[in-house]
Amino acid sequence: MAHPKRKTSKSRRDKRRSHHAISDVTLAKCSNCGELHRYHHACSECGHYRGRQVTKAAN
Repeated sequence: MAHPKRKTSKSRRDKRRSHHAISDVTLAKCSNCGELHRYHHACSECGHYRGRQVTKAAN
């Protein structure tokens, strides 16, 4: 089993984790009602996805 010869510094450890940040959610405009929704998700307001009715309307 491998054993580290030196303690990993906080700077080196944190540099390795620099890509772990959560990115912002990308939003798209609904083609039916104009509300913003997440990409690849049905619109929560009208239930449309890519021009089709896929779920019942929330209202």
